[in-house]
Amino acid sequence: MTLKIVISGFGTVGQGVAEVLERKQDFIKRRFHRQVRIVAAFDSRSLAHDDGGLDPELLLERKSSSGMVGDPRPSDMCRFLRETEFDVLVEVSPTNIETGGDGLLFIREALNKGAHVITVNKGPLALHFRELNDLAKKKKVQLRFEGAVGGAMPIINLCKENFMGERILTIQGILNGTCNFILSRMDKGLPFGQALKEAQELGYAESDPSYDIDGIDSASKVAILANAVFDRDVTFSDVSVTGITAITEDAIALAGDQNMVIRLIGEVSPDKLEVAPRLIPKGHPLSLSGTLNMAQINTDLAGPITISGRGAGRIETASAIFSDLVAILEAERQ
Repeated sequence: MTLKIVISGFGTVGQGVAEVLERKQDFIKRRFHRQVRIVAAFDSRSLAHDDGGLDPELLLERKSSSGMVGDPRPSDMCRFLRETEFDVLVEVSPTNIETGGDGLLFIREALNKGAHVITVNKGPLALHFRELNDLAKKKKVQLRFEGAVGGAMPIINLCKENFMGERILTIQGILNGTCNFILSRMDKGLPFGQALKEAQELGYAESDPSYDIDGIDSASKVAILANAVFDRDVTFSDVSVTGITAITEDAIALAGDQNMVIRLIGEVSPDKLEVAPRLIPKGHPLSLSGTLNMAQINTDLAGPITISGRGAGRIETASAIFSDLVAILEAERQ
C-alpha cells in the first residue's frame, strides 16, 4: 500500500524532505511494509505532479538547475489539492505571521479532504491553532508540527508524548539561533551592528533580519507551545515581545562583570507568554553560545529537562518532519 505525499513549498526544507524520503525508503518498507511516494511538489511558481509518484532525485536536479520544480503552476492551488489524491500534505512554504498566507489555505484544504498534515510553517499555527486542531480532530486525521518549534530539537512530541501524564509547569528556551549567535558574538566584544552583519554574511540572518531580531520568530514559537503543550487558545499577538535591538555593548559588559550573559528567552506557562532578553548566569544551560536552540522543560515529576538541537537547516528540519511521518505510519498500522 502506498502513502501519497504532496510537498507544498519546495524550497530549502521541501528539498530536504525529498532527500530524506529517498534515503529512508528502505526503512519504511522494512518497518511498515509500505511505500511512500511524492505525487506532487510545488513552489511559488511551479508544480510537478504524477499520481504514480515522482523521482525525488529528478525533482532536486530540476529545482537546482532551473529554480523551478516543474511546469508553471495553476493559479488555484486549493482546487488542485481538492482534485488530487493524496494522504499527507507536507506544508513547508514560507511563514506569513500576519495572515498565515497560502500555507493556511493549503492546510485547511488538506484537512477538510481528510488528509494528514505535517507542517513547519509557523504562521498558520501561531494564528489559527485551535481552528486547525479542531478541524483535524473532526476529520479524524493528524496535524503534526514537530519542526515548527526548534527545528531538529525535539520539543513538541517530547512534551505531548514522552511527558504524557506529567504536569508541565513552564518551558523556557532559546528559540532563535540567529539572535543567540548575535548575542554570543557581542559577548566577545563585537557591537550589535557588526555581529548582525557577520550573521548575515554567514547565512544565519536574512537581509531583512527583523523577523529574528525583533523577537517575532521566537514569539510565534511561544504561541505554538502555549496552544500545543498547555492547551491554551492564544495567538502570536498575545505574546509580550521585546527583541534584541536595544541591547548595548555596555549592557553586555555589565552582565559579564556579574558573571552573566544576556540571552533572548521565550517563556510559556499556564499564565505567561513572553519573549525578552534576560540575564542568565554563566554555566546555566540557557547561557548557551552559538546558533543552537535550547529549551528547559520544568515538570512536576521529572523536574527540569534540558534539550538542544539545530533550529534550522535543510536536513535537520526535514528530520523533524520525517519523525512526524513515522508517527502517522505507526498510528495507521495500529
